[in-house]
Amino acid sequence: MAELPTFATPATFMGIARTDRAAKFCIAGMPLDLGTTNRAGARSGPPAIRAASRMLVDGQHPRSWVDPAALDIADIGDFSIALGDIEKSLARIEQQAAGLAHLIGLGGEHGITLPLLRALKKRLGAPVGLVQFDSHLDTWEVNFGQQFAHGSVFYHALNEGLVDPHRMIQVGIRSPVHREVWDWTVAQGVTILTGEDVQLLGPIDVAGRIRETLGLGPAYLSFDIDALDPSCAPGTGTPEIGGLLSWQAQAIVRRLNGIEFVGMDVVEVAPAYDVAEITALAAATMVWEYLSLVGDEPMR
Repeated sequence: MAELPTFATPATFMGIARTDRAAKFCIAGMPLDLGTTNRAGARSGPPAIRAASRMLVDGQHPRSWVDPAALDIADIGDFSIALGDIEKSLARIEQQAAGLAHLIGLGGEHGITLPLLRALKKRLGAPVGLVQFDSHLDTWEVNFGQQFAHGSVFYHALNEGLVDPHRMIQVGIRSPVHREVWDWTVAQGVTILTGEDVQLLGPIDVAGRIRETLGLGPAYLSFDIDALDPSCAPGTGTPEIGGLLSWQAQAIVRRLNGIEFVGMDVVEVAPAYDVAEITALAAATMVWEYLSLVGDEPMR
């Protein structure tokens, strides 16, 4: 039982006291939303996710029996950005991510994933596998005239060789999309599971498809909160109906143990559109699930 009531938990993620960059796992906020194409506000995501994480401090994970707050973990605060400049902001995020052993990013828009993958490529020397929970492909070459808008992150990641397309799977895709964007994505070798696919297959089979696609080697998890249905995550800039329920996403992530994850982010939480913190809590819980997955304690 935690010594403090949840409402008195410090303002870091899960009240984590450590703040240095030498920890095995580092959590950092990335308050960037310059590339959003619908409702802005994801810049306010990191503090909202941290605040909602207070609900996760009172015990261990009931499946893995890991206590994420007890890991070798630090909340190193928010990365700085270049006000009004997307490309300079991405460069700053990449610089600040360099040298961190295992980074969990709190967005912010989905554009933050690009510099995090760039930093990983430099550290590892090779592309990573990727599981992307999302309602959008995010492989548009250009979004409304902007080359680095949040809908183009994985176009650049694939073209820059940051991700191995044959070890990349997108889960929950269901938004309107130009046919040429879909065809380009598939032609690269990317596996797509639509929102309808997820509903029809169920969490166990979806987790199996993810494990099969990622295979062996380092992998990255990027969770766009709009992968969830708006009934579970209204607080986002580009909601799409027909999404995963929070329990489905949770059940899928819980079954990804054994994958060599080297980093993770959760993005697109826009608190101004949230209701009773349910979006922020869903995002915080996905981080909690991830940490329970990669933590030192064995499965029992």
